[in-house]
Amino acid sequence: MIIPAIITVIIFNYIPMYGIQLAFREYDFSAGLTGGEWVGLKYFEQFINSHMFADLMRNTVLISLTTIIVGFPAPIFLALLINQIRWKKGKKIFQTTVYFPHFISIVVLVGLLNVLLSPNTGIVGLIVSKLGFDSNLLASVTAFVPVYVLSDIWQHVGWNSIIYLAALSSVDTQLYDSAKIDGANRWQIIRNVELPAIVPTIIILLILNMGTVISTGFEKIFLMQNSLNLPISEVIETYVYKIGIVSNQFSYAAAIGLFNTMINFTLLVAVNYIAKRYSRISLW
Repeated sequence: MIIPAIITVIIFNYIPMYGIQLAFREYDFSAGLTGGEWVGLKYFEQFINSHMFADLMRNTVLISLTTIIVGFPAPIFLALLINQIRWKKGKKIFQTTVYFPHFISIVVLVGLLNVLLSPNTGIVGLIVSKLGFDSNLLASVTAFVPVYVLSDIWQHVGWNSIIYLAALSSVDTQLYDSAKIDGANRWQIIRNVELPAIVPTIIILLILNMGTVISTGFEKIFLMQNSLNLPISEVIETYVYKIGIVSNQFSYAAAIGLFNTMINFTLLVAVNYIAKRYSRISLW
């Protein structure tokens, strides 16, 4: 049953890795991937020494870490909240409601943000304006990160809570009965029964999230990007697009992308090692 998935991963994830050598060659349209002159680490050095390097790294890490710090605990709290609902029909309705935003496309979501945050017609923009703040939130350098992170949480918090709900469903009901017999209230049950049950899941997902610290995702940031918020919204993914596709500097873009991937891989291995050493829970 997993053979089709394995074949798909090999075709679309492993075979294209042959093109990584483009980051070490001077790309030549007529010669193809392997025909260009070998230049070694030239493009890596060019990126690290460029005037954009510090800003790109700062913006990428800021957006990614903020998303993890603020967004990672959100599905945990939501899962614990949903698990406390005893009315089965109400629980299903609530779950469906919080899952629904996940299926909204990025294009539609950014369109909603443009409508809601418009300084002239958007309800959120008008409220912010009435409170005396800068109402043009999508053009604000200071508001870009909060808007990005909060909208990301709203869209994915319900869907991301599913795995925690699955972990909570495996908790032995005898533990709940024992806790109630001992006089534990709801908060004590959450702290002493439910949280310990989902700790392994939390650690595994945290490791996976830390492996994407230097990856913010291209589509949403690119769609939210404009000339006014560019100082904070220009990240590695959007820069690679502009350098590689728009400017046709394929080797340079490949080097930046590989640099990004290697940092993510290093962080993943480091966090996995730390988790394995101190909690004995790890990916491998």
